[in-house]
Amino acid sequence: MTASAQPVPNRAPLVSNAFDILPLGSVKPKGWLLRQLRIQAEGQTGHLDEFWPSLSAKDSAWRGGTGEGWERGPYYLDGLVPTAYLLGDPRLIEKAKSWMEWTIANQRPDGAIGPPTNDDWWPNMIMLKALIEYQEATGDKRIVPLMERYFLHHHANGEKRPLRAWAIYRWADEIVPLIWTYNRTGNPKLLELARMLWKQGYDWRHHFEHFIYPFKVTRTESGLPSHVVNNAMAIKTSTVWSVISRSPQDRDAVNRLFEVMDKYHLMPQGVHGGDEHYAGNSPNQGTELCAVVEAMYSLEQVISITGRAAFADRLERITYNALPATFSADMWAHQYDQQPNQVLCTRDKRDWTTNGPDSNLFGVEPNFGCCTANFHQGWPKFIKSLWMAAPGGGVAAIAYGPSEVKTRVRGGVEAAITEDTEYPFRDTVKLTINPAKPAQFPIMLRIPAWAENTSIEVNGKALAARTTPGGFYTIDQPWKAGDTVTLRFPLRVRSSTWFNNSIAVERGPLVFALRIGEDWRKLKDYGYLGAADYEVHPSTPWNYALAPIGGAEVTEKPFTQYPFSPDGAPVSIKVKARRLPSWGMLNGSAAPPPLSPVSSSEPLETVELIPYGAAKLRITAFPALR
Repeated sequence: MTASAQPVPNRAPLVSNAFDILPLGSVKPKGWLLRQLRIQAEGQTGHLDEFWPSLSAKDSAWRGGTGEGWERGPYYLDGLVPTAYLLGDPRLIEKAKSWMEWTIANQRPDGAIGPPTNDDWWPNMIMLKALIEYQEATGDKRIVPLMERYFLHHHANGEKRPLRAWAIYRWADEIVPLIWTYNRTGNPKLLELARMLWKQGYDWRHHFEHFIYPFKVTRTESGLPSHVVNNAMAIKTSTVWSVISRSPQDRDAVNRLFEVMDKYHLMPQGVHGGDEHYAGNSPNQGTELCAVVEAMYSLEQVISITGRAAFADRLERITYNALPATFSADMWAHQYDQQPNQVLCTRDKRDWTTNGPDSNLFGVEPNFGCCTANFHQGWPKFIKSLWMAAPGGGVAAIAYGPSEVKTRVRGGVEAAITEDTEYPFRDTVKLTINPAKPAQFPIMLRIPAWAENTSIEVNGKALAARTTPGGFYTIDQPWKAGDTVTLRFPLRVRSSTWFNNSIAVERGPLVFALRIGEDWRKLKDYGYLGAADYEVHPSTPWNYALAPIGGAEVTEKPFTQYPFSPDGAPVSIKVKARRLPSWGMLNGSAAPPPLSPVSSSEPLETVELIPYGAAKLRITAFPALR
C-alpha cells in the first residue's frame, strides 16, 4: 500500500473543522461513477480547449495568448485538473500541466499571477482553487510559495485596489485557498488579508437575516445580490468565514440562508430557482448550471466545517438529480438553464428573469460561456468529497457512491476502504476495510434523513443498535484486512409537495420525472467530434396529473453505458395518471401546474417515471388528482 497524502488541519487561531477534506487522489471513483467521469473526459471536458476559442492555446491569455483573460481559463482548469488526475489520464494530465506551468512560470516579481491585462481579483480566486488541486495531485513544491507570494501581493495592494463587481460577492472563494495556504505557512499576514476581504466583501449573513427577495425578481429589480450563482457561492461564505472569525453565529448563518431560500426559491431537484436571478419556485422557471456546480462546492465546504449530515443529504440530491439533468447523456452538450417541468427545449422566448432564448438549448455555449467553462468541477469534486477525515483518526462516509479511499487512520496506519455499490439506484452499500495492519479506528456512516430503518452488518452480523436518520452512525472497533460493513437503505417510493401543492415522486436521493419521448434536432454542428447545438421536442404527451402513488411499481434494470439517459436509466417507477387537457403551454414552457387537487375525466393510464437526471424532457412537479 503506497503512502497517503494527508489533509493539513486548521492551524491556530483558526477553528478546527468537523471533518477535513482529503487531498485530491485520496478518493478514487469506481463502478458506474468511474464510467461517468470517463464520459465527462470523453465529452466537452477532454476536448473543449481544442475547438473553443476562449480556451485555445493561441487565444487564451491564461496560456500566453491575446484573447480571453478573465474567468474562463481558471474555471476550466478548476475542473480539468481534478478530472485528469482522478482518472490518471495521461492526455488530460499533459493538458492540465501546460496550463499550470504557464501560471507558475509567469508569476510576476510582485507576486501577481495571470494575464497582465487582468486587474480583477475575481478570476485569480478561481485559479488559486485550481492550484490547490494541482498541488495535492502532484506534490509540486512550487505551489505553496507561489500562493503565499500572491496573497502577500494582494495584502499589499488590496486597499488601493479593493474588490469590485463579482469579487465583492465571491470573496469567500479567496478565503478557502487562503486558509489552505495559511495552514501550510502560518504567515499571519494572510489572516490580515482575510479580514480585509471580509470588510470589502458583501455581507451575506445580513442579506439572509433581512431577506428582501421573497418573490421572482424582474429585470429592473435584478442585481448582483439576487444573482443565482452568487447565491450558490454564498452558501459557504459565512461558514467559511467562521473558521477565522470564530463566531458560532457566522458558522450557523447557513441555516437562515436555507430557511428563506427553500421557502421562496427551492425546486424539487434540490437547487434554487434562478434564471439568471431569483426566479421563485414554480417548476417552469430555470436554474443555471453554474449555480448547480457552485452549490455542490459550497456544500462540500460547509459539510467539512460543520459536520452536519443534512448538508450531505442536500449534496446528494443536487448531484444525483440536477447535475446530470442538464447534460446530454454523452456530456457533449449542456444547458444554461434547466427546468423541473421541461417539455420543450427551443429558442422560444420564455419567462426567464433575465436570460435569453438560447438558455435551455443543449449545446456548446448556450446563452453565456461561463457554464461552458465552469461545469467541469461538478463530478470530480463530488468524488473527492465522498470521504473525509474524521476526528480520532477516523474516516467519514459523507456521500455514497462506488469508490475507494486511501488514507492514514489512528496511529498513522495506512488503510484503504473499497465501497462497492450501485447507489443511488440500488439500496446496498458494501465497504471492505483493508488496513496495512490490524488497527482500531472509527468509521462514521451517514444515515440519510429519508433512510428510516437502515440496517448495518459488520462481517455479516447485524448490529443491534438502531440507526437514527439524519446523522452519522459511528463504528469504532478493531479492523483487519477483509473486514466488511454492509448498509441497506430502504428505498421506498414517497412523494413530496411543491408549487401549487404539486407532487414529486422520490426514491432514496433520486427524484423521478415523467419519461417524455425526445426528438433531438441539430441546430449547429461545430465540425469537431460530438460538439453540436440541439433543440429537443416532445414526441409523447406530458400533461398528466398523478393518482395516489401507493401502488407504484419499481423496476430495476441492468446498468448501461449511459445511466443518465432515458433508455439507460437503471431504475424506473410506474404509476397511475390521467391526462389533464386544460394544462397546456405558456410562453414556450409548460404552464405552472394548476392548484392541486385537480379533476380529470380522461382514462386512467400507467405512466413511466425515470430518474430526473436521465430525463432531458420531463414533468417533475405533477398536479395531484382529487
